[in-house]
Amino acid sequence: MPTFMRAIGATILTLVLFLSAAGAGAQTPAAPPAGMTPEQFNALVDAISNSVTEKLKAEGVHDAPAAPPAAAPAAPAASSTSKSKAKPPPPSIIHTPIPEGPGPFAVFINHAGNLARALPTLGAKLGSIPGLLDQTAAGGRSTSIFLLLLGLVAAAALAAEAVLRAFMTRFRHRLAGNAVPEQGLRSLANLAALAVLDGLGVLAVWLICNAAIGAWFTGATGQDKLAAAILDGIFYWRLYVLLFLIILRPALPQGRLCEVADHDARAMYARIELVMLMIILGRILGHVLLAIQTPIAAIGAYQVIVTVIYVSTFIWLVRSSRDAAAQWLGGLGKVAPLAGVVGRNWITVATTFFLILGLTQVYGAISGLMHVGQAMLLTLILVVGVLMFETLMQAFVRRLDSQLLGATPASDSAKLPDVVARCVRVAVLIGVAVTIAESWVVQVLALVDEAQWDAITRSSRTAGFTLFVAYVVWELFKYQTDPYMAHKNKSAAEAIADGDAAAAPASRISTMMPLLRATGAVLITIVAVMIALESFGVNITPLIAGASVFGIAISFGSQTLVKDIVSGIFYLSDDAFRVGEYIDCGKAKGTVEGFTLRSIKLRHQNGQVHTIPFGQLGQITNFSRDWITVKFNLRFARDTDLEKLRKAAKKIGADMMEMPAIKADILAPFKMQGVADIADNALLVRFKFTAKPGNPAAIQREAVKRMFSVFPAMGIEFAKEGAAVVVQAAPASVERVVAEATPAPADAKGTPALAAAS
Repeated sequence: MPTFMRAIGATILTLVLFLSAAGAGAQTPAAPPAGMTPEQFNALVDAISNSVTEKLKAEGVHDAPAAPPAAAPAAPAASSTSKSKAKPPPPSIIHTPIPEGPGPFAVFINHAGNLARALPTLGAKLGSIPGLLDQTAAGGRSTSIFLLLLGLVAAAALAAEAVLRAFMTRFRHRLAGNAVPEQGLRSLANLAALAVLDGLGVLAVWLICNAAIGAWFTGATGQDKLAAAILDGIFYWRLYVLLFLIILRPALPQGRLCEVADHDARAMYARIELVMLMIILGRILGHVLLAIQTPIAAIGAYQVIVTVIYVSTFIWLVRSSRDAAAQWLGGLGKVAPLAGVVGRNWITVATTFFLILGLTQVYGAISGLMHVGQAMLLTLILVVGVLMFETLMQAFVRRLDSQLLGATPASDSAKLPDVVARCVRVAVLIGVAVTIAESWVVQVLALVDEAQWDAITRSSRTAGFTLFVAYVVWELFKYQTDPYMAHKNKSAAEAIADGDAAAAPASRISTMMPLLRATGAVLITIVAVMIALESFGVNITPLIAGASVFGIAISFGSQTLVKDIVSGIFYLSDDAFRVGEYIDCGKAKGTVEGFTLRSIKLRHQNGQVHTIPFGQLGQITNFSRDWITVKFNLRFARDTDLEKLRKAAKKIGADMMEMPAIKADILAPFKMQGVADIADNALLVRFKFTAKPGNPAAIQREAVKRMFSVFPAMGIEFAKEGAAVVVQAAPASVERVVAEATPAPADAKGTPALAAAS
């Protein structure tokens, strides 16, 4: 509909311009239509002109530069109103911009056609290479002699490498046997020696190739240049493959740096050798085509063909080595999760990557934008380099006796090599990401030039460096504080099964460490973020002022919270309790499981968890500090020989001191303290021992068990006639072991009162 209205408006406008021009040419007023006065006719023409102009402006059509206005038709002299009214100039003719030349897609299709038409030229150039190698006319070698000599040199170089490797087989196996991770630092020296021996073979290849070039291929002929290129390519082929040989070790599984099975490692190494050789030969042939002045279109066609071959070869390598790649990346994924994800989706990820690589190379060859292919090739090299770096770093760290799987850790805590490895890994990944981003943003997509990229990344480099330093500081701080966070308590299932809490309480610094770590993490994060924001030009002064005001508002509005926090700080500074200790705060009792900035968590022996704010704790009784004396009473017959009972109890205490499971916890041996009371039919005898506060109930149970098995054989009888045996322990032992018993009140000296006879 807008197009139709535009056409009508343009027709009317053309008619008006035509009438105006005609009136100007004749210098006579135009005759109005029948039944219309000249004033009405002029008003109609003005209205139509203004309407069309406003309509075109509303549709976004801009007027072209105005042409000289035509003379307006003369009005009758008697009409003073029409003479005094100014008429707007008529709009000029509208120009629609027409693009000049073909579009980008058409240009790309044209270049692709040129490459297709250059295929015969490429075939002719390739067919002319054997003829160009014949130098008999110039007094040189024939093609057959040249190829024979070149083949002998290449075979001699490769044979020298194989002979050296076979000659040192026994020595290499000996080094590999001492290169297992369990050997620690010694294994690193053996791995380095293995790499040197393998490098000797590559050195032999280099010496033979360069000696042959200097002896027979020093001229400037095509034969000599081709021979030098091929021999250099052989050397670089063996040099590139050497890195994969060091990692895969197909014949020496003890020195293998990645987790790949023997058969898969041999197969993968052979395929990599083949792929690398194909790439080297393809590049040599491309240089030969350039040397014989092949047209640019034919060179582009050659690049498209070899790219298709390369991508097909890479996909074949991906699919045929999927098991080896999954094992390799799966081993790396134990420390680097991203590698594990790639390993689980190896075929999809690798195939997609190589297809994108091939498409960018083809696009660069057809369009002539060679930097596109170079950027993708750089991406491939960096990705493979990251894989190699991660493998070497993990193998190095594993052999430094770290916590990684496959090592022989001295403890379960992280070692300094792990911390350093994580920091180095982050730094390398940041550098690779920045390099890849720069190559694509600046060179391929051309979103910014190098100067703009430098201006954009200048502040981000400062911020990134600040955040990286903060990460390193946090990792080191975490490494230093991890030993104090590793307080190992007995599991809940073991505590329920044993009926006690056998774990020793944490140290004072271990108790305070969670709070210190949280404070350190907050400080490091705030400082790093503030510096990073300032690097981007953000004014951080209002942020600091706002945080201060917010903190003051919280202080005045939350007095109870402030009271809890301050009370907790003083409780910790007084060392009133530690994690793993059994305390009684009046409101509840139990084992300290942990605490936050404002509250403490107590685990009752029956399983309940009490969360109590520090401000409500009050007086604290700690049953787990330093040592504990356990006293309990047993009823014996009134005619019991007390001296015999004392010696028997002493003998039991001496035997218990020799028990490996409990002797380290006994500070004073088990013994009889004396007669506590005399009942009508029984003697109430008290026994005691002193032990560490970790698990005195186990010692008490062992003593009672031995008495019940030893005393009857010695003629020592317990009280009978319905008398019950009463066992009474110290409050800590009763609360933590028996759970349902009530501790007996203590006398003025702190000694529990005697149990009443039943």
